[in-house]
Amino acid sequence: METIVVERTINAPIDQVFDLLSDHANYKQFEGIRNSWLVKEGSEDPNGDGAIRRIDLGAVWFEEEISNFSRPHGMDYRILRSRPPIEHESGRIQLRETQEGTTVTWTSTFRVRLPLIGRVLSPMAAKAGTKAFGGLLKSIDRRLSETASRADARN
Repeated sequence: METIVVERTINAPIDQVFDLLSDHANYKQFEGIRNSWLVKEGSEDPNGDGAIRRIDLGAVWFEEEISNFSRPHGMDYRILRSRPPIEHESGRIQLRETQEGTTVTWTSTFRVRLPLIGRVLSPMAAKAGTKAFGGLLKSIDRRLSETASRADARN
């Protein structure tokens, strides 16, 4: 199993960061994501517990189920189906308020489930996942910083 851990502090309030991270249907707004949508809405919140989201990266896609949805502090998820096939142990996005803004810690443990080449592909997928999670968090940071700058300019 490979474990990805990406941490970034975003200079924005926790509610704003959580809203962007949990709005799965709009992940397509981020670089590298071709499309994203909710396959099934959650029980109490469309993006909450029981929600199933599909994220399409082109040759790679995932269907993930959300659990332990705790606005605005985090959520857990598990990949149910994917291409290539992945055995996903767990995924967690945790947020905490800090003096600098909101610190996000994104963790995912998995392995590529392909005979013979899975052992080679798993570390490569972990490296790509680390880059992707980091890029998504950087994009959220940039977006929220630009929004705050525009608001400051209007005031």
